[in-house]
Amino acid sequence: MSSQHFLTFFFFLFLSCNTIPSSTSSQNKDTFDFVRPIDRKLLGLTKKEKLSHFKFYWHDILSGKNPSSVSILPPSLNSTTYFGSVNMIDNPLTLGPELSSKLVGKAQGFYASASQAELGLLMAMNFAFIEGKYNGSSITILGRNPALNKVREMPVVGGSGLFRFARGYAQATTYSFDYKSGDACVEYNVYVFHY
Repeated sequence: MSSQHFLTFFFFLFLSCNTIPSSTSSQNKDTFDFVRPIDRKLLGLTKKEKLSHFKFYWHDILSGKNPSSVSILPPSLNSTTYFGSVNMIDNPLTLGPELSSKLVGKAQGFYASASQAELGLLMAMNFAFIEGKYNGSSITILGRNPALNKVREMPVVGGSGLFRFARGYAQATTYSFDYKSGDACVEYNVYVFHY
């Protein structure tokens, strides 16, 4: 090997050694760039966590000129459980079971029939509130809804605004269902921890 080749090889070896980070200093730097601990106070988490109970009625309207629930994927053929169907929703949330009662928000998201054996829905929705101090805040629900059970329970997986870091559960009970139109009114009781 000539001295010129040796110097070239040595130079590239030297460069590669300097560009390969050491395990400890690089690890700390990379970890800091990706994730770092922060003070809870920076996110306004100085208040004591509280538990709130929300009760409202969810109106799933499939009929009429302006439905709040629209089928975006029909069920698979010959399915008695509507397996595979998906509905996108922008459902009113009201204080009472009458659609004309005070609007407190909208349930926005989708539900899909995810069971071949029963009417079991996957619910993915945000309860986007428009009332009082909760205006602009939302609670996120993601879970299984066996729709023919009297009471169904689904987890609260998070939220936004006043519901950042929210957790809890929602219980759904069918108040009314019109077999002809498919319209439904469901009472929701939501128990949520939040700051």
